[in-house]
Amino acid sequence: MSIIPLGTTGSFTLDVKSEHLASQVKNPTLPDVLATPVMILVMENAALSAISRYLKPDERALGTAIDVLHLAATPAGLRVVATAVVTKVDGRRIVFDVTAHDEIEEIGKGTHERTIIDLHRLQQRLDAKSARPAAARKS
Repeated sequence: MSIIPLGTTGSFTLDVKSEHLASQVKNPTLPDVLATPVMILVMENAALSAISRYLKPDERALGTAIDVLHLAATPAGLRVVATAVVTKVDGRRIVFDVTAHDEIEEIGKGTHERTIIDLHRLQQRLDAKSARPAAARKS
C-alpha cells in the first residue's frame, strides 16, 4: 500500500432512477425517494474513488464501518454526488468524512471506514470457510 495523504478526495455520481428508490429497494409501501442503502453505496464508491490510485494491484479496500445521517429525500430524476475526504490513516484502516448532495441540497453526511486487504489472503480465508462441513457452518 502506498501512503495515502490526508485530505485526499474522491467523488461518485448517480442519476437517481426508479430502481434506486426506497419503494423498489426496500418495501413498496415506502415513498418514491432515494433509498438510504443506495445513498450509502454512492458514499462508499466516493471513498473508493479517493484511494484507488494508492492501492497495489493485489490490494482492495473493503468497507468496515459506516455512520451516516440521511438528511433529505431525493426523487427520481435528480443527480446525487457524494464526496469522500480521507481524515485518518491508521495502518491499513482509512477513515473518511462523507457527504452527499442532490441538485438542491445536502442529503447525507457522516463517516466511513475502509480497510486495505490483500486479495490472496482474503481468498485463502474464503476457501477455508467454504471447505468447512455444513454442520460446522450452522453453529
